[in-house]
Amino acid sequence: MGVPLTAGQRIRAIVNAVNGSTATGLMVAVAGRAALRRGPRGLILAQGYRLPVPPAPAFTLGNVIVARYDWDLLNEHRPQLLVHEEKHTTQYAVCGGLLYLPLYVAASGWSWLRTGDVASRNVFERGAGLVDGGYREQAVRPLFRRDRLA
Repeated sequence: MGVPLTAGQRIRAIVNAVNGSTATGLMVAVAGRAALRRGPRGLILAQGYRLPVPPAPAFTLGNVIVARYDWDLLNEHRPQLLVHEEKHTTQYAVCGGLLYLPLYVAASGWSWLRTGDVASRNVFERGAGLVDGGYREQAVRPLFRRDRLA
């Protein structure tokens, strides 16, 4: 048997089950013909996702982390990706479930406006760890720099 869940991991899984985000993740994974398996820390890993949207190599819905590739291969080459995506599962719980999605889109728009990149100033991606998610931090455009105002 696996390692028992911490109280926080158990609460996160329950909250994401109740708020519907994990059920949505399961439906999206199945629609994308991804294979499902139990992951660590109460996560559900889906691999082999085939739909074109979203274009990311991995994304999260509730406690379901969906990837286009095999998780064993991903963990071998990018072990921090699962850590990054797991942080998004907590963000779903904190944001009340699917409300996370419009908040994430708004944060992506704000980031793009400030930097020309959807992740660099996205509060959710920064909170999950930009580098762990495979992102590079882009400079803030001159119009938005604080030193410009001094």
